[in-house]
Amino acid sequence: MELLNIKKLDLANKKVFIRCDFNVPMDEFGNISDDRRIRSALTTINYCLDQDCAVILASHLGRPKGEMVEKYSLVPVARRLQQLLKRHVELAGDVVGDDAMQKAKDLPRHEVLLLENLRYESGETENDIELSKKLASMSEFYINDAFGVSHRAHSSVAGITEFFDDEHKAAGFLLQKEIQFFGKLMNKPTRPFAAIVGGSKVSGKLEALTNLLPKVDKIFIGGGMAFTFLKQMGYNIGASLVEDDLLDDAQKVMDKARELGVKFYLPVDVIAAEKFSEDAVSKIVTAQEIPDNWMGLDIGPASVRLYREGLSDVQTVLWNGPMGVYEMDKFARGSSKIAHFVADSYATTVVGGGDTADLVQRIGLDEEMSFISTGGGASLELLEGKILPGVAPLIIQ
Repeated sequence: MELLNIKKLDLANKKVFIRCDFNVPMDEFGNISDDRRIRSALTTINYCLDQDCAVILASHLGRPKGEMVEKYSLVPVARRLQQLLKRHVELAGDVVGDDAMQKAKDLPRHEVLLLENLRYESGETENDIELSKKLASMSEFYINDAFGVSHRAHSSVAGITEFFDDEHKAAGFLLQKEIQFFGKLMNKPTRPFAAIVGGSKVSGKLEALTNLLPKVDKIFIGGGMAFTFLKQMGYNIGASLVEDDLLDDAQKVMDKARELGVKFYLPVDVIAAEKFSEDAVSKIVTAQEIPDNWMGLDIGPASVRLYREGLSDVQTVLWNGPMGVYEMDKFARGSSKIAHFVADSYATTVVGGGDTADLVQRIGLDEEMSFISTGGGASLELLEGKILPGVAPLIIQ
């Protein structure tokens, strides 16, 4: 698909509204622990400033549910933006209140205004048309550079586009890059093409798995979702996470893989523990014989060797979802070893956002991957073959 291009817009000396995704993780002291999403937006922001624009930025942070909650304020984001842009960033005291509207109206060229957390307005998540109208009234142009929320039909993502014609709206550089990368990945990958799919539940990845099967040569399953497949195969999975209502769907996925000639890999051993805890007693067991009342929390060393062998000849790797409970050091080894192997390979490596992006960043491999998506849910919906609500209005017909 081809999107409306920011470079085709006549932006000189205009006011531009850029929807960004500054929903960044923070520590318990309110410090930003990973500013990748902020850094990813700089290219589009600087391009607009170079066109002598006045730039209005908007984002959400967390889920304040329509109320002004101090811990979800964008104050830390404004501070970090100011450091990265090396220029003053004005933070409005509200979203579409008197302060924001006046500051947007008075904003001179080359200046940057950041609106407060969009989700302080309950209408944002409801795609309220009145909120969209007020946001749109602040500027002459609208740019969507927030891939991470483009799967949401929200006021600042979908509704706002109705107030701009094709000459006054476009995708930012980050959104363009994400869509192009996933488009090429799904339609013209260099083969062999492998997908590593992990995470806790099959239900969250079922559509993506179904859509990936005709496109890939190999699929490697890890994380809690593996146990639904293993149980369907008749294995004893103990107290491991399982979705009993999806056993038939798991069988259909395996049958379809066999029919299409797709190599389908499941763990052959796991790290099992007595309880879901960092200090739990743990041991390596085969995937067939997880003791009753024990749960699998990571893939085991034999599975790591098997997966590395299977991945050794692939030219394109898509990874969405960790292999275990990577947040606990004790159960992060499988994910970490696979991450190091993927990073060291000569394949094109694409990380599908969310937990997997967090994982590779934690172990310092983010620079070694070909591409890390800024959106977990959005990348998943692209893999499911869906057109994102925030992208649809920007597609050139």
